Amino acid sequence: MTERLPTELLVAGYLRQCAARAIPVYIVHKGAPAAGTVTLRLALRDKSVKILNQSRDMDGNLGWNNPFDSETVDETRADAYIQKAVARDPDVWVIEVESADGRNPFEGKIF
Repeated sequence: MTERLPTELLVAGYLRQCAARAIPVYIVHKGAPAAGTVTLRLALRDKSVKILNQSRDMDGNLGWNNPFDSETVDETRADAYIQKAVARDPDVWVIEVESADGRNPFEGKIF
């Protein structure tokens, strides 16, 4: 079994990375401090949204996956997805990042 950082520390690191690069970031929903998952809500300039869920590959490496067939969705659909995700798993952390181009500012490949 590998040692993993508590999600609260991981999120704190994400927030610091954004602050250091002057990227606006907000915690939309605070999940479980020790073991919650992370969902990113990337708000694009054109008012569309890209959702990325943090996950691990078969080797345990952190990465991200998009739960939608399309690259981006409208705000209403993104918010409905997030509401369902939080209702299903209140331990999830939801972080909103203002991203002009939809690029994920955090480490990890897109699965």
